[in-house]
Amino acid sequence: MELVNIEKLLEKYLAAETTIAEENNLKAYFSGDNVAPHLEEYRAMFGYFSANKNEKFTKTIQLKTQKRNWKWLSVAASIVLLVSVYTGYEKNQQQKAEKIYNETQMAFNMLSANLNKGTVAISKLQEFETTTNKILKQPK
Repeated sequence: MELVNIEKLLEKYLAAETTIAEENNLKAYFSGDNVAPHLEEYRAMFGYFSANKNEKFTKTIQLKTQKRNWKWLSVAASIVLLVSVYTGYEKNQQQKAEKIYNETQMAFNMLSANLNKGTVAISKLQEFETTTNKILKQPK
């Protein structure tokens, strides 16, 4: 009858449903000499738990307390800030230069168009003068 009870307790233990008292019964059974042959594989597991229960860590743990060097962090932040301001300034200057270039280009295009109109008018005037001289037969 005890073997059937141990097998049921073992199934409950593997399903993580046992109480502390039931686990103590399993430990007592597997630490004894009369373990059923088909349950021999669990003897090592329960023996390990019993042996390591009393094991304690005796070495001291040294915690490393690292002091952050905030001075270097502030220097790095300042450098990042300066670089970003410089690149922003350069980009702004480039945009201003492009705007001025486009405005100058537009002014030159207007000037060219007006000069072309003047050239056409002068050529018509030249043609009028030539025709007038022919009619009046005046030498140049």
